[in-house]
Amino acid sequence: MKITFLGTGGAVPTASRDNTSFLVETVGQLFLFDSPGSLTRKILSTGYRPEELTAVFISHVHADHVYGLPALVHSLMLEAKTIPLVGSAETVEFCLRLLDLFGLRKEKIRFRLQPFPLESGKTVELFPEISVTGMAVPHHSSSLAFRLETPEGKIIYSGDTPVHQPLLEMAGGTGFLIHDCSTPARYFEVMPFLKTMHSHSLELGEAAEKSGIKFLIPCHFFSDLGFSVSEIEAEIRKNYSGRLFIPEDLSAVELKVQPEAEGRG
Repeated sequence: MKITFLGTGGAVPTASRDNTSFLVETVGQLFLFDSPGSLTRKILSTGYRPEELTAVFISHVHADHVYGLPALVHSLMLEAKTIPLVGSAETVEFCLRLLDLFGLRKEKIRFRLQPFPLESGKTVELFPEISVTGMAVPHHSSSLAFRLETPEGKIIYSGDTPVHQPLLEMAGGTGFLIHDCSTPARYFEVMPFLKTMHSHSLELGEAAEKSGIKFLIPCHFFSDLGFSVSEIEAEIRKNYSGRLFIPEDLSAVELKVQPEAEGRG
């Protein structure tokens, strides 16, 4: 199972970090998680091709996670292919209305996103041997974390969220967690509204250690605030002893589940 990060930043892109999104390649499938801008160019720059996508997952409807979807579909308009659009019912409906604003579900558009709404707490088969579970998280009414299970392993993507214990408990048995880690702890003191929306590195490291997470991948960094990710790493390491991969844009990591969880970036 290979994860390739197209972007690792928060709502405000910087010169080095675009909005968070990533690809997951597993058992012959290529999944896109979240859909900010310039996806076609970024996917091509990683060696993949947009037409290879076999599903799109959207965590919630905030602009930095969804605004690139119409451009992606437009760039694939001549590709005769239908793939699932996975998210909460609210997210899926919003995405379809967004596509309709640009006429991207008209007959001439050969590339189609098939609605695949998930109900929180239920596990469904997405493809043979590949299942996905959604879990509502307290960021937005549309927000859904995803647990993806394949023969090559299990991963959880939190989307944007404060530390949410039910999600950590669900992730404890998977080994691999990609989680919101927007800032170091000090920013939450001067911007207390963040506490109900996002996670900071000190609490994430502590929660991951207590939940038995074997491999932690923090992302969604508010890099526009000017901190170094070395501060993120140091705070996580105050409490967390497992494998840690801090991604850069266009970096990749391979997750191996046998004989033990390993990562390579």
